[in-house]
Amino acid sequence: MKLHELSPAEGSVKAGYRKGRGAGSGNGKTAGRGHKGQNARSGGGVRAGFEGGQIPLYRKLPKRGFYNKFGKCYAIVNVEALNIFEDGAVVDEAALLGAGVIDAVCDGVKILGRGEVTKKLTVKAKIFSNTAKEKIEAAGGKSEVI
Repeated sequence: MKLHELSPAEGSVKAGYRKGRGAGSGNGKTAGRGHKGQNARSGGGVRAGFEGGQIPLYRKLPKRGFYNKFGKCYAIVNVEALNIFEDGAVVDEAALLGAGVIDAVCDGVKILGRGEVTKKLTVKAKIFSNTAKEKIEAAGGKSEVI
């Protein structure tokens, strides 16, 4: 098969309308734009969301919330999710990604204290909650801030 032999599937491509090609074409003279008016002009028409001068919906609705461009986004992991690792394992960002516990690292990993941890693990993360740190150490493991 060569490039010049390729063609689209039968019926999948329709020919475009040829505007302004005579009265017999059905799209001659005004080319489907009608007579005069804003939409008949070149560059005519209104922007998206324009409501003819009436106050548009996006201006009527109240603004909500705030986006902090300096804010940090952490991947959240509870200690109960750490039980999938072997006893004595080192749990870091790469291990959590590999095991499918988190989808992305973002600005780091934060370990929270929901549930119980039964294995002795060395956990490396950006941030630990106090309860998570206590539970990891109570199970005989270590929590290291990286």
